[in-house]
Amino acid sequence: MPVWHLPGNRSKSGHKAQTGAMSPKAEKAVLGMSSRALPTVVVLMGGPSAEREVSLVSGRECAAALRAEGYTVTEVDAGADLAERLRALAPDVVFNALHGRWGEDGCVQGILEWLRIPYTHSGVLASALAMDKERSKDAYRAAGLPVATSQLCDKKDVMADHVMAPPYVVKPYNEGSSVGVYLVHEDANGPPQLADDMPQTVMVETFIPGRELTTTVVGDKAVGVTEIVTDGWYDYDAKYKEGGSKHICPAEIPQEITEACLDYALRAHQALGCKGASRTDFRWDDSKGLSGLILLETNNQPGMTPTSLTPEHAGLMGLTFGQLCAWMVEDASCDR
Repeated sequence: MPVWHLPGNRSKSGHKAQTGAMSPKAEKAVLGMSSRALPTVVVLMGGPSAEREVSLVSGRECAAALRAEGYTVTEVDAGADLAERLRALAPDVVFNALHGRWGEDGCVQGILEWLRIPYTHSGVLASALAMDKERSKDAYRAAGLPVATSQLCDKKDVMADHVMAPPYVVKPYNEGSSVGVYLVHEDANGPPQLADDMPQTVMVETFIPGRELTTTVVGDKAVGVTEIVTDGWYDYDAKYKEGGSKHICPAEIPQEITEACLDYALRAHQALGCKGASRTDFRWDDSKGLSGLILLETNNQPGMTPTSLTPEHAGLMGLTFGQLCAWMVEDASCDR
């Protein structure tokens, strides 16, 4: 894999290092960096969603990395006064490190478009599609990608009786980070009793057995397949607590499955209209070969914490964490 040299990084000879597989826009931005000052950046984090704590960690990590790369960075905990704060700060770029509803579903992206402040990651429509798990599946199906059978159901109906034959999974259709996920086993005595804070409409999805795989897309390139190994379900704790899961990168899987993951992830990224970086998750039943590989969902703003997968995949391209964050800043724009 070629090393991607980003703003502020030169070869030992002092000449600008050769860039790798970037989009023309991003490469042009990188090559022009030596003739102008680095942009000022606001890193958005926190916010009101169920994933607030993860977002705070992501934001702090990204802000620290960008400062180390030479950027002037202001951290903003995104609240109801976000538009006013951004007008006052007048940054060159917003680095969106929010997770979950409001920050990842097109709402904040709409504010940034209105203010005409270039921002990272996906735009309004792609963000809304990626966050809505059922509508994103419609886009996957239209692109010929394999997905699990699912349906949207009323919460009361799900708790009253099995709405599909177990095993199945119940989850919010518009949250991420495995927030509020219930696995109903084949031998379950009855339907799941969902928490009070679960939304009125939930997704019920056929459980796909097998191994947990994930792939990142950076720009227009799919890179890396990681297998995630846990003692049980890959839930919120497994994702974010130290020692909650083990990452095998690159995954020890047949070349055919590696190539399929890379192909499906890039096609999913494109089908949703994602920009910047995204990460697509799979389950693979290795007893079925290629037909056992099922696309679960695409995260249009993947986590950027010390245990996150996207920085790990970027490392396979020769990118440090700081260089990945810098690339995202240089890739930022409006009208995404």
